[in-house]
Amino acid sequence: MLGVCLLCVMLMSAPGCLEETTSSSSPGASGPCDSFAGLNNSTNGLLIGSMGATSEVSLLISHAADGLNPTCYSVVIELDHVLAPKHSDNFRTHSQLGNFDSTEMHRIIDDFMIQGGDFENGDGTGGYAAKWYGICDGQAMNQSECPDQTHYNVPDEADNGLAHAGCKISMAKTSYPNTGGSQFFIIPEDSTPNWLDGVHTVFGTVISGCEHITTISEVETGLGDRPVYPVTILTATASE
Repeated sequence: MLGVCLLCVMLMSAPGCLEETTSSSSPGASGPCDSFAGLNNSTNGLLIGSMGATSEVSLLISHAADGLNPTCYSVVIELDHVLAPKHSDNFRTHSQLGNFDSTEMHRIIDDFMIQGGDFENGDGTGGYAAKWYGICDGQAMNQSECPDQTHYNVPDEADNGLAHAGCKISMAKTSYPNTGGSQFFIIPEDSTPNWLDGVHTVFGTVISGCEHITTISEVETGLGDRPVYPVTILTATASE
């Protein structure tokens, strides 16, 4: 249940019209994966500024368009710990634990999003919250009543005023409330899926390398919108 993709919601919604948006993010690095060997993607810790509390997570993503020669893309995400505190903490904690390392972006839809984070099954049917946030199988209860961590969820924070637009990251879940766990989706520059506003929780922004998200969103896919050649998160490095 926890791993059902956000398309459960999309299929029950009108397709809508996607407006093209212009990314304000900084360009990210890309090139042969060998050139990234030994790269330290460490980022700063929790930052307090005029916009509130944020932290950063760096993703190193690999894809071989020809199935042989992989290209690596560096993407930096800024998490919003003020407007989406539990989702930001959950994503950051998963990254610190190494849960996203060597996992695939298992569902990609051009002009819409790229989805990953299923470190449990790798196919969109698994994943759970990084720690206890008061929700078990979508229901508020005491932690002692929850069978184990594989049932942990993150409570919705979808009414935080953050909209689904290009270069945003949001939480995937089932069509039921409070069922987010570890799966997430990132929106490319040319997508504005605003029918998801108020349903899924936007919790951060790609501040470097959003053009790579757009490139990845255009890869060849097959059955179930799964990439023909894997798109792999090699590392997800969170701020200390």
